[in-house]
Amino acid sequence: MLFSDITILNENFDVREHCYVGVKDGRIAYVGTAEPKEDFGSVYRGEGKVLMPAFYNAHSHSAMTLLRGYAENMNLQDWLNTMIFPFEAKMKGEDIYAGTLLAMAESVRSGIVSSTDMYYWLDDIGRAVEASGCKVNMSNAVTCFDGSSFEELPAYRIACDAFQNWHGAADGRILTDLSLHAEYTSTEKVARGIAALAKEQGVRVHIHASETKSETEGCLERHGKTPVAYLADCGLLDMPATLGHCVWITDEDMDILKEKGATVAACPVSNSKLASGISNVPGLLAKGVRVALGTDGVSSNNSLNMLADAKVMALEARIRTGDPAVLTPRQVLCAMTRAGALSQGREDCGLLKEGFKADLIVLDIDQPNMQPVHNLLNNLVWSADSGNICLTMCDGQVLYRDGEYLTIDVEKAMAEADACRRKILAML
Repeated sequence: MLFSDITILNENFDVREHCYVGVKDGRIAYVGTAEPKEDFGSVYRGEGKVLMPAFYNAHSHSAMTLLRGYAENMNLQDWLNTMIFPFEAKMKGEDIYAGTLLAMAESVRSGIVSSTDMYYWLDDIGRAVEASGCKVNMSNAVTCFDGSSFEELPAYRIACDAFQNWHGAADGRILTDLSLHAEYTSTEKVARGIAALAKEQGVRVHIHASETKSETEGCLERHGKTPVAYLADCGLLDMPATLGHCVWITDEDMDILKEKGATVAACPVSNSKLASGISNVPGLLAKGVRVALGTDGVSSNNSLNMLADAKVMALEARIRTGDPAVLTPRQVLCAMTRAGALSQGREDCGLLKEGFKADLIVLDIDQPNMQPVHNLLNNLVWSADSGNICLTMCDGQVLYRDGEYLTIDVEKAMAEADACRRKILAML
């Protein structure tokens, strides 16, 4: 495909007008202001449009679409223990598939092509993502409340099978990580076991950390250290790690995260909705810690609208610091794109750059909410919403265009997800 005479955000997130971008064999093969001589096939006319990198959701639980709106107006611990965990205990593979496929439909409509997904029934997550044409870094959320070692848990075999069956599947679109649900839902023995397997397999790690004040205080009481320090001492940050939330972290925690090269997946909407607090994104960036953006599950968000999360992240940075100039549009856009791709180990993704994977979105800026344009970067962060996204492409394949889902039967996906929801509610 050739994007013709279109405004772009280049690899430095600079705005460039009247450009041509050629996509071939799943990659960006040409970027320039002159029309290329090479034939790239179909031509997409770019008048009134912006082409930019697609979004990478750095912390998600995709199949929780089945719980959208189910548990509301509760703090995290009550929300989990009285509503979420009992519902999840009834979920089976068919439910995970349906919920994940629905999430992929919502994702491509919102410009998300790849998700860092922590949940259960990895075979069914993999099948749904493969069918959708999207990407995923998936991991099984490990919990343990007894004296078992990691190797003694069913989760160990699940992880090993996932490495064998899914890691690198679908032409590399599907990767498998290891996941510790959190410090407070596991033991040190299990945490160290996961760290050892991650090193052995050379895979990434995905963990909830310091999401709430009570979690952090509890960890200090149990271990005499913060969750970040505990995870580091267990070896879980010795491999590339993505830590979801990190709301209640200290300066010393930030130093650890920087030293270990970990990524913080900020989840501003989820944290605000559960009244968990506001993460210190400006402080993390000032320390040199990579910050990516995550939606969390739609049970606590309640959508996969990355542009909405980006705006809230920018707003909260100002509220936290009292500085209306903190967290520039470039930093916000990077968190949604390049930082998310790097957090997933996708080095050749997240930028509009020759040779990179063609993970791209087109936004229609010839709309009332995007006009006039004094500064396009400002408009993308402060004015745009998912309704402006008119095309989503992953590895050069168009997944969504002008209201049409090209890889997902969206009516069927919605109906099957609702049938699963009703079935589970009848069992509770």
